[in-house]
Amino acid sequence: MKSTILAIVLGLAGATNARAADRPQRNYFVYVCAESDDTVHKLRYGPSGLAEVKSISVGAFPAETEGPHGITVSPNGRYWFLSIAHGRPFGSIHKFDTTDDEWLGDVTVGMFPATLSISPSTGLLFAVNFDLHGDMKPSSISVVETSTMTEVERIDVGIMPHGSRMNAKGTRLYSVNMMSDSLVEIDTFKFEVSRTLSLFDSAEDEDLLGRMSMKVKPTWATAPTPENRIYVAGNGDNVIYEIDLVAWKVARKLDAGDGMGPYNLEVTSDGKLLIATYKSGAYVAIWDLTLGEELARIKTTRRIPHGVAVSDDDKYAFVTLEGVGGEPGTVEVYDLASQERVAVADVGKQAGGIIFWKGAQ
Repeated sequence: MKSTILAIVLGLAGATNARAADRPQRNYFVYVCAESDDTVHKLRYGPSGLAEVKSISVGAFPAETEGPHGITVSPNGRYWFLSIAHGRPFGSIHKFDTTDDEWLGDVTVGMFPATLSISPSTGLLFAVNFDLHGDMKPSSISVVETSTMTEVERIDVGIMPHGSRMNAKGTRLYSVNMMSDSLVEIDTFKFEVSRTLSLFDSAEDEDLLGRMSMKVKPTWATAPTPENRIYVAGNGDNVIYEIDLVAWKVARKLDAGDGMGPYNLEVTSDGKLLIATYKSGAYVAIWDLTLGEELARIKTTRRIPHGVAVSDDDKYAFVTLEGVGGEPGTVEVYDLASQERVAVADVGKQAGGIIFWKGAQ
């Protein structure tokens, strides 16, 4: 509790770039989507602090806001892929070279494609078609062959699929259905749903009317930890669900607190820490997964925290803030050892999707 209070105080103080002596001796690179500006920003955090390396314009219709939303990097680091949410009427996935950030090709997929994951086993990309348009109905996940940028399959899932992540071997994809209150496991070789878990059935409130008025609204699933656990953000009921993948059931519930609205989650590679954006509450939280305790809850410098990515050495978390109105989007960097914000930089409006690219000397 003491560390949480300290972190909140530090957060309210609004740290910017850490002192030069406290900065890392290597560089870390991330890509960030600015959804309302149709730009993607490449940022570097290192000995000179946090700074933008390049702003890349994306989309095909300059007079329209097309909404770059989800972003990922190929397992070999040579390419990055972007979902453009809006289309006529469908969205699209775009391929870029990480060397010069030049556009290499695209493919049309479903309505409002959101998060992206690539299997290191097959090289296939899985794009979640969130589908915000019209009546709520089951949507799909598109499977894309990335060499030719060809959609090879669509896998039917639930209503408004959103955050998804792949296991290390690329054999299983875990994705949430926001308005079906469920988690699905996708067999990435067979292109089919292998298991479905209802999170609504695991809700704490046993009163049926109360449960119906408090949907889970899961927005994100993490990649599996070494202990075969994944974590799901319950944006509607303010709970982070720990899922036992062997038993395929909810093993534990982490209470984020009323009005927090956990949205995006990332776990360190050793499975010890979970970083969560509390979208409604405007906080970033760091959880100790061994103890099941929130170590820090840090107030963000702007409203609507969105995405989170962790560096390859588990030392830093990079968080995006959408902002409101005419505010720019923002990227914040958190030191996971000290649980402090150490750097802040503005980017384009409505910063959302973020992916860690690489660390380099």
